[in-house]
Amino acid sequence: MKVSFFYDDIFLQHEAPIGHPECKERLLSIVRTLKDSALFGQLIHMKPRKADFSDIEMVHHHRYVEKIRNLGQGYADPDTFVSKGTLEAALYAAGAVMEATDRCKSGEIHRAFCAVRPPGHHAEPDKAMGFCIFNNVAVGARYAQKIGYEKVFVIDFDVHHGNGTQHMFEDDDTIFYFSTHQFPHYPGTGRTSEKGRGKGEGFTRNIPMGSGSGDREYVAAYHTILPELVRKFQPDIIMVSAGYDIHQDDPLAATRVSDEGIRSIVRGILSFSLPTVFVLEGGYDLAALGRGVLITLEEMM
Repeated sequence: MKVSFFYDDIFLQHEAPIGHPECKERLLSIVRTLKDSALFGQLIHMKPRKADFSDIEMVHHHRYVEKIRNLGQGYADPDTFVSKGTLEAALYAAGAVMEATDRCKSGEIHRAFCAVRPPGHHAEPDKAMGFCIFNNVAVGARYAQKIGYEKVFVIDFDVHHGNGTQHMFEDDDTIFYFSTHQFPHYPGTGRTSEKGRGKGEGFTRNIPMGSGSGDREYVAAYHTILPELVRKFQPDIIMVSAGYDIHQDDPLAATRVSDEGIRSIVRGILSFSLPTVFVLEGGYDLAALGRGVLITLEEMM
């Protein structure tokens, strides 16, 4: 299986204040864990490209993009810090997903993992939110359609609901959004009743997980519910918001998924043999994050 790993030190230029959970050490932990494994040499290592502002504006409002361009340094929302290097990192984060999608379309690879930051799935069309500047997966999904993938299935297993991604596509019947997430929890969206609207009704599926949910609940979602939805929708590509804050060791949530639970989730996602692009979202226990990404890549291989 041709699997690529997208990473660049540009993502370390997005600086966060001391003590902020979304820090560059997250990526350093992933790279260190992978380098210590036998798998590292088997991956196809690729560099991201830089997205254009026009690419970002496929899903974000022009006025918001201009606000980020001109912010300089400071808080874009109470949780989301913008440093001098953030804009460049964010453009490369979205560009990594675009490049991975291009490489899948050309047949050069079949699966990709994009180790990027800042993360993206909370970013709304018109605002930053929850550590997220631009919505990387959403940019990737629209770009996939631009280059010929007609139907995109977005899977989000981050412990926090991807409000931004859902809102960008909730009236669209060509992009399916599937999310498992702790509820009630930040950001407060993601109820079962949220199913899309207009022609997009029925193309959003939320599976709220109660505090303390673990492997059993997640295996049911990814091996019983998800396969039926994918078969019915018949997508051309799968994009994954991969958040490892579901892990039992993570400090920002209360789900109890083990290493083997993560392995089972990834196996469920990969069971369809479709081009699949994983994009890093959350995960704030450094050791658990590194192991989670390693497990994901082991299954992708």
